[in-house]
Amino acid sequence: MIRIDTLWLCTQPQDMRAGADRLLNIVVNTVGSARAHHGYLFANLRATRIKLLVHDGFGVWCATRRLHAGRFVWLERLPGQLPAATLQLSAQQFEALAVGLPWQRLGELSVISRS
Repeated sequence: MIRIDTLWLCTQPQDMRAGADRLLNIVVNTVGSARAHHGYLFANLRATRIKLLVHDGFGVWCATRRLHAGRFVWLERLPGQLPAATLQLSAQQFEALAVGLPWQRLGELSVISRS
């Protein structure tokens, strides 16, 4: 298995025709470097496809996931506010995102209380 210590959500939509070299170039130009055992997650504009780019210390792996119905929960954009270029995700957030769950709300969804 490929080890991923840190996972980054790249917030700008990307053309899903982009391959590993092009996505690696985007990572290096955006955050300065691609680190070993870090994963970088990209989505298209409609958030129906995601690509995961992982540097394993020796080379680069690229995996794709496509939804035939629905969309991935990507980012909640606030009017007039630009998101950061990258956001760090926990393993639980990534797992929720990959199956289409609202990963930004995991903390509040883990507690049931009276309001």
